[in-house]
Order: sequence, then structure tokens, then C-alpha cells
Amino acid sequence: MQETTQPTNGTATKDVYALVNEKIIAQLEKGTVPWKKPWTEAGLPRNCITKKPYRGINLILLASLGYEHNWFLSFKQVNDLKGKVKKGEHGHMVVFWNYTEQEQKSEDGTVPTDTPKEKGKPYLRYYQVFNVAQCENLPEGLVPMTEERSIEPIKACEGIIKGIPNCPAIRHKEASAFYDPLRDIINMPKQKTFSSDAAYYGTLFHELVHSTGHRTRLHRASILDMAEFGSEPYSLEELVAEIGSCYLQSYAGLDIPVENSTAYVQSWLKKLQDDKRFIFTASSAAQKATDYILDIQTEYQS
Repeated sequence: MQETTQPTNGTATKDVYALVNEKIIAQLEKGTVPWKKPWTEAGLPRNCITKKPYRGINLILLASLGYEHNWFLSFKQVNDLKGKVKKGEHGHMVVFWNYTEQEQKSEDGTVPTDTPKEKGKPYLRYYQVFNVAQCENLPEGLVPMTEERSIEPIKACEGIIKGIPNCPAIRHKEASAFYDPLRDIINMPKQKTFSSDAAYYGTLFHELVHSTGHRTRLHRASILDMAEFGSEPYSLEELVAEIGSCYLQSYAGLDIPVENSTAYVQSWLKKLQDDKRFIFTASSAAQKATDYILDIQTEYQS
């Protein structure tokens, strides 16, 4: 089904893919890799009214903003609460899918009366949200108190691995980390060879995300095609695994130092500059992979 972008106000068409892509590129140009921004302290970005977490590209956009608490409201929600956005504050983009409506026509080409319209083409739209720190006069007690995280990261990592549905075999036979989709196995170097336990599990999460693409799991084309190094499918699959691994690391509470080398940043900059939909596709696939690994089916914000 063809995807299109639509105006948010009915007057001027906005290329939502380009707008979001520009935001990601701007962060990369500053040396910040937004999908590597942890949210363990600020919490998972959520809507303050519905309490639902954001997902996919919205998770990356909001988690990388650096607020003390990741609670957000739309402008309408702020007004409904009799609050106000502080002077000089600017909203943050959140995207969502909508659909055109298609009228059902009879055989003679006319439109039958009292016939419900069908969903048509999907199109991408956006609106603005504000962090609670950007607002004032909000009701007391609206923002939940941030709970202290008392998890043991390594124990949490083991719990994630044990809970994976249809988990591939994990072996420690060779001195390199990889996922073999033909044999559906993950090979990891021995844990003692890593600089820390956190580094070991961070690498293992990367390979586990790759494994979700197997035909018995999510059947993801970028892992099934066995693409050559440097090709578009290969690069896409690598970004899926990177983003998914970062999601899992934050979920488990892992603290892994981020090293954003110039070569690393430049490689992703080029990909995003060449294809404005690249980050959308990767973040969506990474979210699905994470959901599969955590075996969760939850309602999320767009």
C-alpha cells in the first residue's frame, strides 16, 4: 500500500519524513547518536494523561531530549488541564499514522447511501508535545513520582534471555560475536573476554535482535536476504540491531559507556542523508524486535 504524507492543518503539505530526518541528522552532526541516549533515569517517554509509553521513532525523538522526567502533554491536554506552556518554549514533534477514507461504489459507479467508508491510503502526520518542565500551572500530583529503580542489571539481562519465545541456541565456540540465520544460532566470545559483564550482554542483545528476523519469528527481509557487507539491507539490519540493543540495555538498566567515533557518526549520517525513510524503517523494526524479545503486547502511544 502506498504511503503518503499529509498536511497537519489542511493548508500546506509537510514532508514529515524529511522533518523528522532533519532532526536526527542535526543531532548526529553535533556528535550525538539519539538512539544511544538512555532513559533509565528519566524514565521511558510517556504521555502524562494516558500513561502510555511512546514507541518507535517517537521514542528516539523524545528520549534524546535530555529532560529530567520524560512525561509529555499535547497543547490541547495542557489547556484542558487549565495549565499553560511557558513563554518561549517550543513543542517537540511526535508522528502518527492516519488513513484517507474511501467511499464504496456500487457496480454502476455510484456511491450507495448509508454505506460506511473504508480505510484508504496511510499517511504520516505529526503534532507537537511539551515536556512537563515546559509547562506551568499544571494540577498538583499530575506527574507521578519517579520510582527508584532497584533492579540488578545482570540479573535483569538473564531474565530477558530466559523469557524470549523460541530463543535461538547461544554458543560460545568462536572468538567473535555473530548470528547465523541459516543454522539459527548465536555465537558469542566467552564472557570473561569482555571488558565487563555489561559489555557482554550489550553485544548479546545486538545479536538477539538480529535473530528476531528469522523466518520462524518476525520474518524480517533485511536478515533473510543475507545481504553483502555495506549494502542497503545490511546497513538497515545493523541499525535495527543497534537500536534494538539500546532499547534492551535501557530496559535492563545497563550502564555501557557510549563511544561515538567520527567514522561511526559519519556512516549513519550518510545513510540518513541518502534515504529520509531509513530511520523510520529501522526504528519500527527495532521496536517490533524488542517487543518480541520481551514477549510483551502492550498498547503504545504513536
